[in-house]
Amino acid sequence: MREENYEKFMAEAIAEAEKSRFSTYPNPAVGAVLVKDGRAVAKGRHKGAGQPHAEIECLNDARSRGIDASGATLVVTLEPCVHYGKTPPCSEAIIEAGIKTLVYGCEDPNPEAAGGARLLAEKGVEVIGPVLRQECEDLIADFRVWREGRRPYVILKLACTLDGRIATRSGHSRWISDEEARREVHRSRAAIGRAGGAILIGGGTFRGDNPMLTARGENLDNVPQPLACVLTSRLPKVDADFHLLTDRPQDTVFFASPAAAASTAAEALRKLGCRIFAVGPSKKGGPDFDKMFAELKDELRCPYVLCEGGGKLALSLLKSGFIDEFHLHMAPLILGDNEATPLFNGNMPLTLEDGLAMRFCKAGIRGDNARLLLRPVATE
Repeated sequence: MREENYEKFMAEAIAEAEKSRFSTYPNPAVGAVLVKDGRAVAKGRHKGAGQPHAEIECLNDARSRGIDASGATLVVTLEPCVHYGKTPPCSEAIIEAGIKTLVYGCEDPNPEAAGGARLLAEKGVEVIGPVLRQECEDLIADFRVWREGRRPYVILKLACTLDGRIATRSGHSRWISDEEARREVHRSRAAIGRAGGAILIGGGTFRGDNPMLTARGENLDNVPQPLACVLTSRLPKVDADFHLLTDRPQDTVFFASPAAAASTAAEALRKLGCRIFAVGPSKKGGPDFDKMFAELKDELRCPYVLCEGGGKLALSLLKSGFIDEFHLHMAPLILGDNEATPLFNGNMPLTLEDGLAMRFCKAGIRGDNARLLLRPVATE
């Protein structure tokens, strides 16, 4: 069977892996499908650190169904591992199961675990791949960021009109996105919370919207809530009427200038239960995002950060290379007003080549909104 004939099975394996999104840290999300007689007969996914890998879960699923895996094809999004970690090598289990053909999506970026495809080929297993490589690479983009060890994986979420506006000239923005998009945001917050992550906004969004930054809605009453992080040039007074101060100060983190972080206002907020970190300017101007994200990773143990700030913070993060994926909800609405608040503002490219390039990964209609998933184009 040619590589393109395995794409539908790899797509099934990717869909299986995506069920584990936000639950596998510090491991990658991986999915596997067992193919026999031209159809998928079993599947599996890695569910969390220390638990069986996707290949083992798939072979176990086959056994539970009374299916003999010998002579079958195993389709897996990431090449099987070859090392002993918290679990034995998947490559050995594949050989023992009598798998005839391995189809893999992409190579393992971890040098300790990589090499499974080559080893299996040496042992006489037919190896095909990479198949749907880009999609499988995207699936483990968070794992690649974690392996660098510097920061959490950062997701940007914004909503806009068809003409790229996030609010009217008066600042009115509720609601550009529809109810389904808002429910999806709360589900994303819940997933971030379960993973021990954080929501990040700027000072303008904090003061203008007075958000709670919690996951709310059906079946979300008792989920772990994400940390609420605010990057701001000025700290609020401790008695100010903000939800983050009155309702969840222990979950609230402010990133402020060194002077603000050493102020009496900061001390009062710390006594309330908030955490304050000093973030000075970077060498290129603007906030020192390297330091901020290092604090989020090392001090706050956040594997994921969901940025829900406005266009100014979003553009700064994009320009600095700190956005790993971008979720855009686009409403079928046109304001047609140059004075309305744009999705992004502040960049001044003289040519199209000077713009910030993105690539489309997924697009679809959810409810009344278009939903786009984009990723920055890698630069050399």
